[in-house]
Amino acid sequence: MTGQKIDGITVANAVKDRVRKAVQELKSEGIVPCLATILVGENPASVTYVKNKQKACTDAGIITKDHRLPESFSQQEMNSLVDLLNKDDSVHGILIQLPLPKQLDEFSTISRISPIKDVDGLTPYSIGLLSSGKAILKPCTPSGIMEMFDYYKIDLTGKHAVIINRSNLVGKPLYHLLLEKNATVTTCHSKTKNLKEHCQKADIVITAVGDRTRFVLTADMIKEGAVVIDVGISRQNEKIVGDANYDEIFRKASFATPVPGGVGPMTVAMLLKNTVTAASISKGFVSG
Repeated sequence: MTGQKIDGITVANAVKDRVRKAVQELKSEGIVPCLATILVGENPASVTYVKNKQKACTDAGIITKDHRLPESFSQQEMNSLVDLLNKDDSVHGILIQLPLPKQLDEFSTISRISPIKDVDGLTPYSIGLLSSGKAILKPCTPSGIMEMFDYYKIDLTGKHAVIINRSNLVGKPLYHLLLEKNATVTTCHSKTKNLKEHCQKADIVITAVGDRTRFVLTADMIKEGAVVIDVGISRQNEKIVGDANYDEIFRKASFATPVPGGVGPMTVAMLLKNTVTAASISKGFVSG
């Protein structure tokens, strides 16, 4: 069989269209959604990510406040900045670009963000709501994956989903989101034994390793008609590639995401959606 491509650009554009309409509605109520971005240091990839997020915000009508900070920025300075942004009523979302330099503690820094401005859905409060099925602001990449399932009408009820990732950014929140949709979920990782066997039994395989030297998802690892979501991203021979051998996977899967053009665009789209939602929460239009 030949699968259907899950086009992340198409789905992301549909989300962005909804965001633009929501922004116009908020502006008619005198609310201009605003995202504050914090970037510490000059990591090239992080610089690019922040720039792309800011551009997407501008295109959607969301204003941004850019905080570019030196590599030497201290924990005390970071705490003061986050506190300041928490108190700023004109700022609806706070995004701290990860990873942070080693002198900054990621957990304590993220935990300091006000839950109603946590557009990445990474504070302990947000994680607790997610595990309880009550989250409004959900982590962007996992919620983007769920948006793709909805767009392509992929029913998750009773399906066996295997996630190859256990990070706070992808694997753990995605586990809870899939459970909410009545999937049976198995989380695999670098210490999992017989990984191939787990994947071969799965109706849905979501891989987010991001290192081709350690792991490649090949066609013999999935069953006929499986759905494959590739979150991994790495460089190989000057090309951007995912975890999966897409061409061979595509001939066996029912649906599959390419890299690039799959999950990546969804992450930014869901950030915009979360920012608009946070702006609505701040004015009592949505219960936070």
